[in-house]
Amino acid sequence: MASELLLSLRLGPVLAEPVPREVVDALLSVQVTEGVGRSGGFRLRFATAKRARLLTELLPQGALDPPARAQIVLTVRGRSTVLMDGVVTRHELGPAAEPGRSTLTLTGEDVSRMMDVVDQTGLKYPCLPPEARVAVICAKYPMYGLVPAIVPSVLAVPPNPLREVPSHQGTDLAYVRQLAAQAGHHFFVAPGPAPGVNVAHWEPPNRLGPPQEPLLVNCDTATNVDSLSFSFDGFSATQYVVLLQDPDTRFPVPVPVPDVTPLSPPMGRRRPRPLKVAPIRGLSKLTPAQAAGVALARAADSYEVISGQGSLDVLRYGQPLRPRRPVPVHGAGEAYDGTYYVNSVTHSLQRGSYNQQFTLTRNAFRPL
Repeated sequence: MASELLLSLRLGPVLAEPVPREVVDALLSVQVTEGVGRSGGFRLRFATAKRARLLTELLPQGALDPPARAQIVLTVRGRSTVLMDGVVTRHELGPAAEPGRSTLTLTGEDVSRMMDVVDQTGLKYPCLPPEARVAVICAKYPMYGLVPAIVPSVLAVPPNPLREVPSHQGTDLAYVRQLAAQAGHHFFVAPGPAPGVNVAHWEPPNRLGPPQEPLLVNCDTATNVDSLSFSFDGFSATQYVVLLQDPDTRFPVPVPVPDVTPLSPPMGRRRPRPLKVAPIRGLSKLTPAQAAGVALARAADSYEVISGQGSLDVLRYGQPLRPRRPVPVHGAGEAYDGTYYVNSVTHSLQRGSYNQQFTLTRNAFRPL
């Protein structure tokens, strides 16, 4: 790696420990993906030989078998970032007759994968509101350093034990995501700030956080992205409605759902005009509070129809671009300049280079 970029790799069957120098030297590439609505993933590719320690010790002893722990820590210009803390889900060996061509690839996901193993349907949670149920579930995973960061929903209503006792549905991960969707929240696990610690976020999408360093395009020598393009899907902006039955005529009356989510305000001065109208279905079995949370979250997401795709060199940009946070864009012109929300990031590392591919979203044109 370049002198400004240092990578630390830790592997282990239960606790991740620094790998031997021989294993670090055999590392060919690292790829890590992060994004909204998905678990983080990683891929480690190693060069191997017949007498390599990877093949003679680590693989035969089961040290790399799923769910072996893997941690990737990057230091860019003196600033350390835990890029991934996850578990191996599979490994692939590609033997080759030509020396130096054999490879071992480890593929995995962040530690939320371990929340998706045991189906616990039917487990009861008497008198517990959704955020308390999420806290109870996260407390089951201290071995993965899971620390809950829970933002209670203003629409959540504690269940009445005389009428209903909430029960678990599916795996822990599936149930926590279901509760998040009903509250208009997202659930994701972010590694760090220290190796071995993972923060489990159960919160509404927040586009008001501190912005990252601006992405500069078409700015001569100040340009810090390799490529950046934009698109606008005009027929994706949707006005959602909820169908309410008139008590006298029993005829369904469409009621527009307003886009009033406080943490997803307009990111520009001109909102796209919705060209589609669609009802929100599947609300009949939810409580009024749960139905309101789902409807408001759907309405807020319906305007995220302005997108950007690009790539950058991290050493030129100065730090890794992180998902689920806002970032300003300059140099794209009056219509597309302004603040965007980083929707997904793919980190690609090889010796001497660190590049990122990213996608951005936005709900309005022109900077504020």
